[in-house]
Amino acid sequence: MSPGAPSMASSALLGVAQIVIWGGSFFLLTVLAAPIHVDTGWSLTGVYGALTVGALVSGLLSPWASRRIARGRGRHMLVLSSWLVAAGLVVLALAPHYSVFVAGWAVIGLGMAGGLYDPLFAVLGARWGQQARGAIYVVTLIGGFASTITWPALAWLEPALGWRTTCLVYAAFMAVVMTPLYLLALPPDAAPAQATAPGPGTDRQALADVDPRLMRLLSLVFCIAAILMTAVSLQIILLLQGTGHSMTAAIALSALIGPSMVGVRVLNLAFRNLHAIWMALFSAAFVALGMLLISTASAAAAPAAAALGIVCYGVGNGLRALVRGTLPLALVPAHAYALVMGRLARSSLVCQALTPLVCGFILSQWGARSTLWLLAALAVANTGLSLRLQWYLRQQRAGGLHASART
Repeated sequence: MSPGAPSMASSALLGVAQIVIWGGSFFLLTVLAAPIHVDTGWSLTGVYGALTVGALVSGLLSPWASRRIARGRGRHMLVLSSWLVAAGLVVLALAPHYSVFVAGWAVIGLGMAGGLYDPLFAVLGARWGQQARGAIYVVTLIGGFASTITWPALAWLEPALGWRTTCLVYAAFMAVVMTPLYLLALPPDAAPAQATAPGPGTDRQALADVDPRLMRLLSLVFCIAAILMTAVSLQIILLLQGTGHSMTAAIALSALIGPSMVGVRVLNLAFRNLHAIWMALFSAAFVALGMLLISTASAAAAPAAAALGIVCYGVGNGLRALVRGTLPLALVPAHAYALVMGRLARSSLVCQALTPLVCGFILSQWGARSTLWLLAALAVANTGLSLRLQWYLRQQRAGGLHASART
């Protein structure tokens, strides 16, 4: 484990890298899906379905990426991931047929497996342990501006250049910028002999040191949070319109999410000593409160309730990225952290990949209000699971105290 802690400058560079890679992967189709549909004639469902393929590839390969990170090859993995995403964008730009377009997203999925928040947190945790917590705060604070920066940039480029050239320009930008960012922000990886040498045990032995009950709880909490984030991100405007809000009002309300997320991350810098389990509980509770308010709000009778609900959801979702990095860091052994992050990323990304299909079906069959109530029920359940995690931690501490007393 590297001495000291990541500097503010290094953490800021990693945050910038997250803005760039999210803009070239998960956030890309928010702006380019419609132009791609118009230019190629491929259905919008098919265009978004290609992103689903990328997310599935990313989820399935996340444990492999985490094993590389656990063996001390984190910086190498991050650099490789940026080149893979750039290569995938080139494939998209040159795709003559839909099948090639899907293949491009599969390549982007390879890059996402080793380059988004979870693998970066794994790199930071593997190198600096608990001292990585401050860096995770800074990375998520800056990374929170990903959509704010990349969506306008893509929207400015596409009308002038077309979606294909926009993908090529973004790929070239990634190729030029990402490697220097990682090389400046992170110390060199261990030498190959050191990187492949076994640490406290094999991967299986390291994971065996993590309580299976804890893994199940963490996986459920992270999966439900990922489902809620994905569903709201993709469908919040349709859901608000379905409850009586006009398009203009729905867009205005949705715009409150971003500032709420960034605002709570700034505020959280003053509470760095707060245990991650409390942050997880606050995140789940605010998301649940927000979804309940949105579900019950009427555009005619209680328009302010929807706005308050959106803000509460934004606060909870803003804490979610912090929880993803810091909660496992606080609960699992340091030598198993990177491997645990890979397992958790796999289940979360698979859920994210399937969410648009499932939520789209529910929305079309039962309407916006029923969809919102289902999401609210999931959010309340996640609050209960977070309380269960807190109880688990209290039991573990009590058991440790009793063991110390006996000895």
